[in-house]
Amino acid sequence: MNMDALDERLIEEFPGRVVRKDLLHQIKKGTNVPSFVLEFLLARFCASEEEEEIQAGLQAVIETIQQNYVRPDESNRAQSFVQQKGRHKFIDKVHVRYVEREKRHWAEMENFNSKRIAINEKFYRDNDRLLEGGLWAEVTIGHNDVEDDDYAFYIEELRPIQLSRFDFSAYCEGRRQFSRDEWLDVIIRSIGLEPTKMSKRLKFHYIARLMPFVEANYNFIELGPRGNGKSFTFSEFSPYGTLISGGQTSTSVLFYNNQRRRVGIIGFWDVVAFDEVGGMRVRDPQTIQIMKDYMANGRFSRGVEVIANASLAFVGNIDDSIDQLVSSPDHDLFKPLPESFDLAVLHRMYYFLPGWEIPQAGSEMLTTRFAFITDYLAEAMHYLAKKTNRSAFVQQNIKLGRAVVGRDEKAVLKTTSAFLKLLHPEGEPTKEELQEYLEYALEGRRRVKEQLNKRKPDEEFADTHFSYFSATGDEVFVVCPESENYIRDGQAITPSQSGPRFIEDVDEVVDALADTLQAPPQEELKERHLTIRYGAKGYGYETLFLKYMKGAESVRIQDPYIRAPHQLINFQRFCEVAVKAGTVRAIELFTSSDHQEQEDEARSKLYSLADSLKELDIDMTVRFVSRIHDRQVVLRSGFKTRKISLYSAVDR
Repeated sequence: MNMDALDERLIEEFPGRVVRKDLLHQIKKGTNVPSFVLEFLLARFCASEEEEEIQAGLQAVIETIQQNYVRPDESNRAQSFVQQKGRHKFIDKVHVRYVEREKRHWAEMENFNSKRIAINEKFYRDNDRLLEGGLWAEVTIGHNDVEDDDYAFYIEELRPIQLSRFDFSAYCEGRRQFSRDEWLDVIIRSIGLEPTKMSKRLKFHYIARLMPFVEANYNFIELGPRGNGKSFTFSEFSPYGTLISGGQTSTSVLFYNNQRRRVGIIGFWDVVAFDEVGGMRVRDPQTIQIMKDYMANGRFSRGVEVIANASLAFVGNIDDSIDQLVSSPDHDLFKPLPESFDLAVLHRMYYFLPGWEIPQAGSEMLTTRFAFITDYLAEAMHYLAKKTNRSAFVQQNIKLGRAVVGRDEKAVLKTTSAFLKLLHPEGEPTKEELQEYLEYALEGRRRVKEQLNKRKPDEEFADTHFSYFSATGDEVFVVCPESENYIRDGQAITPSQSGPRFIEDVDEVVDALADTLQAPPQEELKERHLTIRYGAKGYGYETLFLKYMKGAESVRIQDPYIRAPHQLINFQRFCEVAVKAGTVRAIELFTSSDHQEQEDEARSKLYSLADSLKELDIDMTVRFVSRIHDRQVVLRSGFKTRKISLYSAVDR
């Protein structure tokens, strides 16, 4: 292999931390051993540039796997072999647990399938990770012939395969020797792919799959065709991630086992991924509710309060044409997901990766160059997730448009932060680089919002016109290529032809999205009386009020009950409609309360809303009065006044 400049610099800056990826590909085809285990052996036996030595090393790796790696279905034969021979060396994942009732520690080996192996204190004292999720290692197992003892096997020697210590400062120092684009290529090669054969957008897609590994409590979804490598990232790329392959799952396995009083797998991994999510079956309805709580804030309650950092990733297949799903009035891009994934679950997804843009993982895409040993990069990502936080930098250096609020804002901040951790682990990006990450983050979250709006076509998810303000103060609007038609040089561009499109001018937005933004012809306003019966659907604030607000300069609301959380949210939605009217410059609210504490709490939230409206050049005043009976909205434009009376009754 003729090394290029990036190969030479990697070897120089990260000695002993890189490996030739083509050697991994050669061995990987004939075994299902995790990649980081194979790379550990390759680094031991193939650390040479001489072809003869490399070939001899490859043979040594294969022999080591055959002799020492035991598959789960061979566990019984392996245990019998140790009993007959007395001892044997295995490559396996080792866990150590403390059993309170017995006041001692026991080791467990996954593939060897034994949960009661005696272990000396020095091993778990020197390797904390044995107690924190487990550690892949070379383990010499001995057989205990003492019949009175309550265990058959014990650990004689243990040599970690994964790194026992990670030097973050050395990692950052090495990173400084590369440009952003060079470092991006290093990460892509470490995944096993050749960056020279892909666009920057495709590189970003592969980087996006790593975001859950570096950003704690990150909710990620990718749907796309089969065979594009979705599952590989979560099954083999990092020992800190686990993949649940379809089928049924339960609350006790995922979150908390009440009988054993033990936290589920959510507490032991950096990433919990669900493969073939369309076939996911949840036996206990509580599981989805707990998942909602956890996805929202990283905690849940099931008799006890549990806090964890694991990110959740959902990957699955789409069999339908993307263009057909986008244009269909009845289906959306979330179609493959199970029915139990309601709007609340989907709303908590921070990024929707368009897997249909990622090609199948053919051999022509594989790299033959040097790149990081997978375990080294996995350790770096684990450190970045646990020890670093870039959200403060992101918040200080970006300004989002008015449509990006609440969960949308949180999603964009976390995605941008994840990109900084991966590509700038310690340094700062240029303004142009930060803008690239921000645009990519806005697109992925907008994709989520557009599908939500399709399922619930009212004002709740209607504002998908995501934007940010550039360094020059221009408002930049970001769109999803699969769902928009663009105007370029006077010609319409179909979704299949379009790449990422970032519109930098409000006037251009109006022209490019004329079909969706153009207001219908103004109808003559007439007096109307509406009766909305209990349980009726299809009545939104925009549908009811917007056409009457057109041209209004001020709005006065009289309602005694703007105090409970749901009432405050409803009032906020009413104000959003006033903003959309475009002419309203003053909102005046008259309301009441039952006691001072209730008034203080409501006043605090209303003043916060007033501050937000102030940024949109709308002055809002709030007055608490003692007696209000009628509910009404009064709209004023010059000398003209419109009054909307509101009555509340339940039709049974």
